[in-house]
Amino acid sequence: MTFECSMKDEGAGEVPVAFVVRANGSKINEDEIKQYISKQVVFYKRINRVFFTDSIPKAPSGKILRKDLRAKLAAGFPN
Repeated sequence: MTFECSMKDEGAGEVPVAFVVRANGSKINEDEIKQYISKQVVFYKRINRVFFTDSIPKAPSGKILRKDLRAKLAAGFPN
């Protein structure tokens, strides 16, 4: 599962980032994800960073809690 969001950047203002939950046994890495995405989107939408996480925070309705992800980024989410 992957979710994209933006992260503040001094030079660009904001850059796209991805939060990824690996499937059991998956060894996919950041470079593989970036290469795949770069083939799918225009250059300015390419992923700048990939953050691997155990889960994507969701509301009871199933909606992704973007504010929680942005809060993790602001707190220095470890990769």
